[in-house]
Amino acid sequence: MVSVGGDGGRSGGCGGAFSFAVHVIRGRWFMIFASFLIMAGAGATYLFGIYSKEIKATLAYDQTTLNLIGFFKDLGANVGVPSGLIAEVTPTWFVLLVGSALNFFGYFMIWLVVTGRIAKPKVWQMCLYICIGANSQNFANTGALVTCVKNFPESRGIMLGLLKGFVGLSGAIMTQLYLAIYGNDSKDLILLIAWLPAAISVVFVYTIRTMRVVRQPNEVQIFYQFLYASIVLALFLMIMNIVQKKVIFSSGAYAASATVACFLLFVPLFIAIREEWALWNSRNHQQPSQAPEISTEKPASIEPIPEEKNPEKFPKSANCFLTIMQKPERGEDYTILQALTSMDMWILFAATFCGLGSSLTAVDNLGQIGESLEYPARTVSSFVSLVSIWNYFGRVFSGFVSEILLQKYKVPRPLMMTMVLLLSAIGYIIIAFPLPGSVYVASVIIGFSFGAQLPLLFAIISELFGLKYYSTLFNCGQLASPLGSYILNVKVTGMLYDRQATEDLARKGLTRSAVKELTCIGKHCYRWPFIILTLVALFGAFVSLILVVRTREFYKGDIYKKFRVDAEAVDKEITLSSAPR
Repeated sequence: MVSVGGDGGRSGGCGGAFSFAVHVIRGRWFMIFASFLIMAGAGATYLFGIYSKEIKATLAYDQTTLNLIGFFKDLGANVGVPSGLIAEVTPTWFVLLVGSALNFFGYFMIWLVVTGRIAKPKVWQMCLYICIGANSQNFANTGALVTCVKNFPESRGIMLGLLKGFVGLSGAIMTQLYLAIYGNDSKDLILLIAWLPAAISVVFVYTIRTMRVVRQPNEVQIFYQFLYASIVLALFLMIMNIVQKKVIFSSGAYAASATVACFLLFVPLFIAIREEWALWNSRNHQQPSQAPEISTEKPASIEPIPEEKNPEKFPKSANCFLTIMQKPERGEDYTILQALTSMDMWILFAATFCGLGSSLTAVDNLGQIGESLEYPARTVSSFVSLVSIWNYFGRVFSGFVSEILLQKYKVPRPLMMTMVLLLSAIGYIIIAFPLPGSVYVASVIIGFSFGAQLPLLFAIISELFGLKYYSTLFNCGQLASPLGSYILNVKVTGMLYDRQATEDLARKGLTRSAVKELTCIGKHCYRWPFIILTLVALFGAFVSLILVVRTREFYKGDIYKKFRVDAEAVDKEITLSSAPR
């Protein structure tokens, strides 16, 4: 709900238009639209496969060093605990501002390096730059995603799917924009990544905020309309990705394509304005001219006080370290330490290590995979775009479908994670034993399975451990991702790739010092790394199946009951406040 002045809706002319504009900007649905835009700019890490070649060539790195930089990118993108802790004690606008500053500094420094505007840095400095730039993604997630989940707790799966879906589309959207603004130069893509996401966060810095939980009867239908709009955008981006690899576009054609993409990106704004208009008219017809004001400027708690069977079991004054072993029931609010020491969290950690660790490894190496199989450079960039687009489809699919299966059939959400990890193993084995054109199929499978994992992980954490400390807990939950990426990407994939490349040089009678860039060409380059990734993904599926067994009774119950009761209480309060006196 939003603030509605007593006579603002009845005033005509410019005053009425201004009041309605304020109503829209402060409304719940405009906040959702602003969150979509922030998320659409928060996926710069998925473009690493395009500009990593520039880093490797400009700084003369071998594949192991490049994969080390890729690891620090993943480390920065997934170590979100600082942003979560900051969000616990500061307002949302501060979180978003910190994120925008980190984004600009990190990627702008990388752009200065690859364009030769500053001296070649040491490897650790490049790792630091990309880690800082990628870490800004966590501040966007914490600021926008966590706030939206708290505002729409009964639709959290759908909300997470949509928001993370726009992150998945981010790479394809930014690709269209950089082609229109800068032309086909991946160095300038880094500059776009530096300033655009930072600017979006600054523009909407006061729009994203926690509001009272108010359930509208048509809430789910509105989310489906957002879904349809985003699907149209995704299909357009996929078509343009295919066409641009077959046809040479002029600068005007790139500009036209980017314009259409931006228009489709803003379609949710029209949906938000329509819904706010309906609320505006409904409010004006129901309230008298001097009706009291209803405001949501101050965030309200969205959880009721837990109904504990033994109130003295968790005394308010108890030290958090003393209550570690006194864990509440699943679905209640765990403390941070209670959640981190829970067996459920450790099982999720292991599944995330296997699932996201292998997925990030595959995505980061797509550019070199295409090169090793001798695909043209323009085709290699299409693999990255395919991953980005199908990353989106995976996210919205897992968010919407898991929510439907949960609410209608009580299917445990972890079961879908098991199925997704099994699917990802198919994509890896296709890379290990490639056929002509099979990398296109693998890119689709890897992108879809990669995208599907994140909404599931975030939703499961919110359901098992509550929302009180969700800002910190969902960031803790993805800490396994960079660890998995480091081991699987740097210590396994990078080293095995360099070993194969060195052996190829030896067969040609050359040494490592005889070439500027260590490159491997052939199907054998990534065979063993991706066989290992396949086995890791299968093990992750087995681990997540253990969580399915542990939580099946929990998911059979009504896990959203307390939020429904809370929303009904708020609706009753608003109705009483709006009644004539």
